[in-house]
Amino acid sequence: MNAETAVEPRQSIDDASTIEVLRRGLRTTPGLLEGLRTTLLLGILIAAGQVTTPIVIQRAIDDGGLITGDVDIAGVWMLVVVGALVFLATVLLSSYVRMRLVRRAEAALESLRNQAFEHVHRMSHADHTEQSTGVLISRVTSDVDALSRFVDWGFFVWAVEPIVVIGVFVAMAFYSWPLALLALVLFVPVARLLRWMQKRMAQAHDIRRTAIGELLGSYNEALIGAEVVRAYALEDRTQARIDEASEHRYRAGLQANWYMSSVFVIGDLIAALMMSVLVLVGMATRETLGLSAGELVGLLVLATLLQSPISELGETLNNAQQAVAGWRKVLSLLETPIEDLEPEAGVDLPRGALAVASRSARFAYRDGVPVLDDVSVELRAGSTVAIVGATGSGKSTFARLVARLADPSDGTIEVGGVDLRSVRADARRAGIRFVPQDGFLFDTTVGRNIAFGRADATAADVDRAVDVLGLRSWIDRLPNGLDTEVGERGTNLSVGERQLVSFARAAVADPGLLILDEATSSVDPQTDLVLTGALEKLAEGRTVISIAHRLSTAESADQVLVFDDGKVIEDGSHEDLIARGGVYARLHEDWTRSQT
Repeated sequence: MNAETAVEPRQSIDDASTIEVLRRGLRTTPGLLEGLRTTLLLGILIAAGQVTTPIVIQRAIDDGGLITGDVDIAGVWMLVVVGALVFLATVLLSSYVRMRLVRRAEAALESLRNQAFEHVHRMSHADHTEQSTGVLISRVTSDVDALSRFVDWGFFVWAVEPIVVIGVFVAMAFYSWPLALLALVLFVPVARLLRWMQKRMAQAHDIRRTAIGELLGSYNEALIGAEVVRAYALEDRTQARIDEASEHRYRAGLQANWYMSSVFVIGDLIAALMMSVLVLVGMATRETLGLSAGELVGLLVLATLLQSPISELGETLNNAQQAVAGWRKVLSLLETPIEDLEPEAGVDLPRGALAVASRSARFAYRDGVPVLDDVSVELRAGSTVAIVGATGSGKSTFARLVARLADPSDGTIEVGGVDLRSVRADARRAGIRFVPQDGFLFDTTVGRNIAFGRADATAADVDRAVDVLGLRSWIDRLPNGLDTEVGERGTNLSVGERQLVSFARAAVADPGLLILDEATSSVDPQTDLVLTGALEKLAEGRTVISIAHRLSTAESADQVLVFDDGKVIEDGSHEDLIARGGVYARLHEDWTRSQT
C-alpha cells in the first residue's frame, strides 16, 4: 500500500481528547442530537422570555413614574401582568424543553445500553477471558448511568443556557455596550477556568470510572465465590481485596470531587465579583453613559441572570466530565473489534447428525501464546467422540471452536462439510448445542429453562423432551414440577439436577451436533446413572463430542482424541489407543488404578 492510499490507524478512544470522545459518542448515539434545531429555537424563546423581566422592571421604573413619584398605577399593573404572563410562559416552556430533551436522550441511552449489551455477547472468548464480569457489567450499567445523570439535568443546561447567556449580553449591550463589554471581560475568567478544569476533571473522572469497574469486579467475584470463601476461610483475604478496591474508588472519587467543589466556590466568587464591579461602575458612570435609573436597574437585573450559569458551573462541569468518562468507557467496549463476525448471507447446516473436520486450526489469546497448534482431525457424523488430556491441553478451547464460541486464529473448522464462519447464526445455533459443565440456569422455572433450548419452543416441546430423556419421574418429584423455581444460577437444584435441565434444553433444540463439557462429572453415583441414561437417549441420532475428565466416557466412545500442549497427539478408538501403549494407555492405566 503506497503513501497516498495508506489509512492512518484510528486513535484509541482511551487516548482521545474530550472533543473526540464527544464526536464519536454522538456518532454512536445519534438520538442525542435528534430535534436539536427545534431545541435551539425553543432556547431562543426561553432566552427572550428571561430577558423580558428586566425590561419590564426598567419600563416600570422609567415609564411608571416610580422615581418621580407620579406613579401610573394602571400602566405599572399592565407591565406586572405582562411580566408575570411572560415569566409563566417561560417556566412552562423551560419545563417542556427539559422533558423533551430528557425523553429523547433517555431513548437514545436505552439504545446505547442495548448496543453495549449485544456487543458483549458478540465479543470473542479471548475478550471475555481478559475482562472480568464485573467490569463488563459496569460498562453496561453504571457507565451508561453516568451519562444518564448528565442527560437528566446537565444536557438542558448545556443546550439552553449558552443561548440565554448570549441573549443577556445582547440585551445588556442594548442598554449600554460599555457595561456589557465590562461584564464580558469579567466573564472571560470563567471560560479560561472551564478549559483548565475540564482537562483535569476528565482525567480524574476517567480514573474514577475505572475504579468503579474494578470495585464491581471484586464484589462480583466475592459474591459468586461466597461458598468457596466460607469453605476455605478466605474471608480476611477476600475482604482485603475488596477494601483495596474500595479504597482506590474512595481516593479516585475524592480527587474528582475536589475539582468540582473548587470550581463551585470559584464560580460563586466570580459571579459575586462581576455583580459588585457592575454595580460600582454602573453607579459611578450612569450619567456619563446616559443611563436612566430604570435602565441601570434593568441592566443589573440582566447581570443577575449570568450568576446562575456561573454558580452552577461546578456541578455542570462535574456531571459533564462524569458523562464523558462513562462515555469513554462504553465506547471503548463498543470499539472492541468483533472477531467472530457473522456472514452477511450465510448458508444452512445439513439436517441430522453432523460430521466435524478441523483443518490446521490454531488459536491464541491476546498474549499471543498458542492454545491450539495445527489441529487437524475428522469426526464422523453420528459418532461419539471423547476428548482427553491434561488440564490446559486445549480440550475446552477446541470444543468452543467447534461451537463457534470463538474462531480459530488460523485454519478452519468445518461442520457438515461447511466452514463454520459461513453458516448463518440461527442455523448454527439450531444445529449445534454446547452443554457446559456447570449447567448454567436462568433465574426462572425449570420449564422455562428447558424452553430456552429453542426460541419457538412450546409447552408440548418441553414435555416431549422430558419424556424422551426419561425424566418424567424426576420432574414429578420436584415441588412444583416444571413450574419449580430454580433460583439464581440454579442454586435451588443440585449439580446433577442442573445438568438434567441442560440435557432437556439441548433435546428441545434437537441439534445435529452435541458438545458436552463432561456433563456427568462431580455427581453422586445414583444421579450419575440418571444422567448417563438421559445422555444416551440424547445422543441417539446425532454426533456427540465429550470433554472427558473421567476416562469411563472415553471407554464407550467411537473415537478418542488425546490433546497435549495444544496438539492432538493420539487419535483412535479406545481399544486401538490402549494397544499402542502411548499417552492414552498410560492415562487410562493411572485412572483405572485410582478407581480401585
